[in-house]
Amino acid sequence: MRIKSSFADRFLLVLFTLAILPVFNPVDLEARTITDARGRRVEIPEKVERVVCSGSGCPRLLTYLQAQRLLVGVDEGETRKREFDARPYAFANPWLKELPMIGMQGGRDNPEAILMIDPPPQVILRTFPDSGYDPVELQAKTGIPVVTLEYGGLLPELRPNLYRTLRLMGEITGRSRRAEEVIAFFDKHLEELAARMEGIGQEESPSAYVGGIAYSGAHGFQSTEPSYPPFVLLNINNLAGKSKRLLNQRSNAVISKEQILAWDPDYLFLDLSTLRLIGTESGLQELRNDPGYRTLTAVQKGEVYGVLPYTWCTKNYDSILADCYFVGKVLYPERFEDIDPKEKADEIFSFLVGEPVFDTMDRMFKGLAFNKIPME
Repeated sequence: MRIKSSFADRFLLVLFTLAILPVFNPVDLEARTITDARGRRVEIPEKVERVVCSGSGCPRLLTYLQAQRLLVGVDEGETRKREFDARPYAFANPWLKELPMIGMQGGRDNPEAILMIDPPPQVILRTFPDSGYDPVELQAKTGIPVVTLEYGGLLPELRPNLYRTLRLMGEITGRSRRAEEVIAFFDKHLEELAARMEGIGQEESPSAYVGGIAYSGAHGFQSTEPSYPPFVLLNINNLAGKSKRLLNQRSNAVISKEQILAWDPDYLFLDLSTLRLIGTESGLQELRNDPGYRTLTAVQKGEVYGVLPYTWCTKNYDSILADCYFVGKVLYPERFEDIDPKEKADEIFSFLVGEPVFDTMDRMFKGLAFNKIPME
């Protein structure tokens, strides 16, 4: 009969393990060597059955590979009980929040907590390795291989990093075939979107602005993205992206209200992550109540639309694709005549995270996702 060890016994085991690490490496005798994102040659077990994810977005990519059941630990951001969430993979896998916590969000790992997992992970997967606990030091302290990963993106210049990471994670977890299927899925949809927009340049595109984009938390309507992926991938006239000051910026930017009023975009999109803000601080309440914003042509004509959050614990690639189809349907209905954006979103979610979670998410967004937002 197996006797469950006490907390004190397990703590002593951790201390013992830390003491013998210089002469003992728990990697299986049958091992293989991979090269991670930093160019480090890392020895990992031949067959990996237990991993932990450290760093934003790592469980998302593991879910895309249908390897989330290998997880035996996650960071605090995954275990937190949230009233508001915007991560499709988390909706499809609510059990993730019950896993042991290995440290704080953003790669701030706790080596002792990792070693307390029974049985311990065989590999630590680490996105955004330049923030949080140093991966080399973490590997030295735990004796567990740490594989660094680049998160990448769907924009052309970032896509190779994303695809390399999917392939590397697939190789580590025995999901190489699935990695190629995911890459082919992204390519198919990106090629389809490009084909639907063929022959239309930014000069012919209506002007647009997206506000309320999250960045290290929720923000109001002035928060935008100069390189907002749905606008870039559809070649939409994104006014924030044409600003000389912001031309080469690849992350969040805050635009003055005066500039938004001067631009007076033809269409406004609201990233629904802003609904997390309370009262008049949300982008929705700003648009409805601010006298300046109410003078905008798009507000007066009712051309304001809700989109799924683009980034929450870094980029939601599934939501980005779904948003592309919705934005295309709004601006070019004749080119997306055959598309029901909500059905397309569930098609994307079903393939990438295993569940059609659009309705579940939309209830959290008060029914505003992929809809015209009333200004009253």
